[in-house]
Amino acid sequence: MRGVRAYSGVDPYTGMGRTINIEAGMIQSDEPCMAEGLPLFSPGLIDLQVNGYGGHDLNDGDLSAGKVEALSKALCRVGISAYLPTLITANETSICKRLSAIREASEKLPYSRQMIAGIHIEGPHISSKDGPRGAHPREHIRPPSMEEFENWQEAAGGLVAMITIAPELDGAIDYLREIAKRGVIVALGHSDASEEDIYKATDAGAQISTHLGNGLAATLPRHPNAVWAQLAEDRLSASLILDGHHLPSSTAQVMIRAKGTERVILVSDSVKFAGMPPGRYTSPIGGDVEVSNDGRVSVFGKQFLAGCGVSLLNIVCNFNNLTGLPFSTAVTMATRNPAKFLNRSVDLEPGKRADFILFDLDITTGSAQPRDIVFGGESLMQ
Repeated sequence: MRGVRAYSGVDPYTGMGRTINIEAGMIQSDEPCMAEGLPLFSPGLIDLQVNGYGGHDLNDGDLSAGKVEALSKALCRVGISAYLPTLITANETSICKRLSAIREASEKLPYSRQMIAGIHIEGPHISSKDGPRGAHPREHIRPPSMEEFENWQEAAGGLVAMITIAPELDGAIDYLREIAKRGVIVALGHSDASEEDIYKATDAGAQISTHLGNGLAATLPRHPNAVWAQLAEDRLSASLILDGHHLPSSTAQVMIRAKGTERVILVSDSVKFAGMPPGRYTSPIGGDVEVSNDGRVSVFGKQFLAGCGVSLLNIVCNFNNLTGLPFSTAVTMATRNPAKFLNRSVDLEPGKRADFILFDLDITTGSAQPRDIVFGGESLMQ
């Protein structure tokens, strides 16, 4: 068949070889093949929390549709097939301007139209306390407001799909109950919540814990506390930043055991400095930051983290080294699990868009490396 491209790999769940035939960016057919010596297939990755990458910043004071498109294009080259652009705490005017820019990109520009699956707003309805607040500017933290939510959705054209909120705030439970009714994914994070606050929020419709283990006070009561409550609550999935800096290996392993692999979502929470060379940079949020050789982004001269410095692809590749769990588990947590919240399918089958990654797996170390990234049927690494 003229114009048909074939890619062969191994299904990470079954260990069976398969050949996928692609034409015009779509999967046309799928047939078995010998598995020996082949790389592993993975659907394109889905990241529910992206602030920026490779010098591109969604929280830029002058965000435009073109800048959003540049980010989308950079992300697809590191294996992302869908993502939620994530805006952090700012004044309402700034948030709405950024929402409008993302909306325009998703409507008019090719990469963003394909990749943007909604928008995640992290704040401004979060704790104002040091520690839980993280790097969010205190002066713009405010109580939840349905009027502001309506303004967000108007600016975004209805794209606001996920909101991270601190459930202990006045009016938060009623607010999150209402937005959950409207189909918005409610996430709990940057919070100083009590155990009771967590359970009330979950009863009202909260579904996800945002980067569980981070965005918290430096010290917590031994028990009960918000971490134990969220780990124990089976109705909450947990997003985790497993870059080797936000959570130590032991904590990551215990959290995954507590939640179960079906309720863990890998996210990058990457910032503009992710994927950039080591060095010192200036950030409009947090001042001077330093990117180390291992991808750690920290406040210059200190050990405080200033965001995540790697992509979700890096996290997936190093997942086994951090957790000791199989590569297939990383694939599940970076594709199938987030896809459930977006009502998307990640199955690589005929009739679907050809977005996938071929990984080489080092049996000795457990780490993986991408051999090829295919987006819309086109190889991005050859």
